[in-house]
This record gives sequence, C-alpha cells and structure tokens, in this order.
Amino acid sequence: MNRGQATLQIGKKGLQKGNLVTLKKLFKNRESVKVILLKAAGHTKENVREIADKIIEELGNKYTHKIVGFTIFLKKWRKAKS
Repeated sequence: MNRGQATLQIGKKGLQKGNLVTLKKLFKNRESVKVILLKAAGHTKENVREIADKIIEELGNKYTHKIVGFTIFLKKWRKAKS
C-alpha cells in the first residue's frame, strides 16, 4: 500500500461532488493529498481559501490544510483536531 502523496487537479468547473468523492477515496490509502487549482478555476487567493475551507468542511475535523500559492496540501491526522 502506497502511503505517499496523491495529486488532484481542480479545473474550470471548480470544486464539485466528484472531486470530494475522489478525495475521500484517496485518503483511504494515502496520508496526504495535494490539490492544485488550475488557472481556469480562477486564480485568486480568495478562491483558493474558499475551496480549501469547503474541502475541510466536507472531510471533517480529522483533516488539516496548508495553502502554498495555488496549491492546497491536505493531511489526515490519526485523531480528530479539537
């Protein structure tokens, strides 16, 4: 089982349910996932923050994120964050 990092790209349609389902599946076998926002998704820092917040809201409090440029790094923790 590969416990490394997976990559998911978000394009012009933005964050959709299919992306969230894919993220949940990726976290079954991975510890971290890198989400890259393409230019077509709207390259603004506010947009990146909104998408990161939506992802964390959907995944739950066992996950955390870090934003670097137009990339969101997601990590799964063993215990839920308080």
